[in-house]
Amino acid sequence: MSHWTEHSCNTNNISLHCTRTGTGKTPLILLHGLAANGACWIDVALALEDDYDVLMPDLRGHGKSSVPLYSYRYEDHAADIAGFIEALGIAPVLLMGHSMGGLVAAVVASQFPALVRGLILADPTFISVQQRREVRDVDVADQHRKLLSKPLEEVVADLRARQPHRSLATLERIARARLETSLAAFDVLTPPNPDHESLMRSIEVPTLLVTAERGVVSKDLAARLQAANPGMQTAEIRDAGHGLFYDQPERFSAVVRSFLTNGT
Repeated sequence: MSHWTEHSCNTNNISLHCTRTGTGKTPLILLHGLAANGACWIDVALALEDDYDVLMPDLRGHGKSSVPLYSYRYEDHAADIAGFIEALGIAPVLLMGHSMGGLVAAVVASQFPALVRGLILADPTFISVQQRREVRDVDVADQHRKLLSKPLEEVVADLRARQPHRSLATLERIARARLETSLAAFDVLTPPNPDHESLMRSIEVPTLLVTAERGVVSKDLAARLQAANPGMQTAEIRDAGHGLFYDQPERFSAVVRSFLTNGT
């Protein structure tokens, strides 16, 4: 990691912070989920950096990137990433997103197809309107507001109590990312959101959907998505929840590497 670099890129009237493993190889951009940041991908990047130029941006409202007062729709995030790719002159890229970042990645591939050569969706937040209402009713933004008042050590301890199988280094990255997430970032939960089945029908680049045994995307939904996009490949990570690359980093990286080598 000593050769990795950090820089900021101006795009779509904001600044995106990015960690990058090195230039000169096929660019692979990793998009994190809500209340995470680019550093949460470190273990995956370490597994792939020998063969790829891995870029890990912090999405708006997260990490060290700008925190605008508004514009946190999925389309806004997608426009940020499209501008990021164009500003760096690295198109077409391989694009992978987890959770919220998975839906952002799908919008990028749909709206800016010339910028993407391959797509990986890691348990993306392809959820129904009813499920989104349930998330809203839980008031996750208020929960996050309370979390921001806690010290890092307490946030790590809370995470360790819920996820004791994850490494301490992983839990510390997740905790730091949460504490660096603005309340404004939760505006992305405000409906309407892109229709995921329509999105999948519109995507023409090679695509891999990676689900988790205890994840967001059910087997039934995965089947519907594959019907919408018959060329899409699928893989399931066993013994993993929504944070599938935290729970099973080696299995996840192996599935991703196989697709990048043979499927794009």
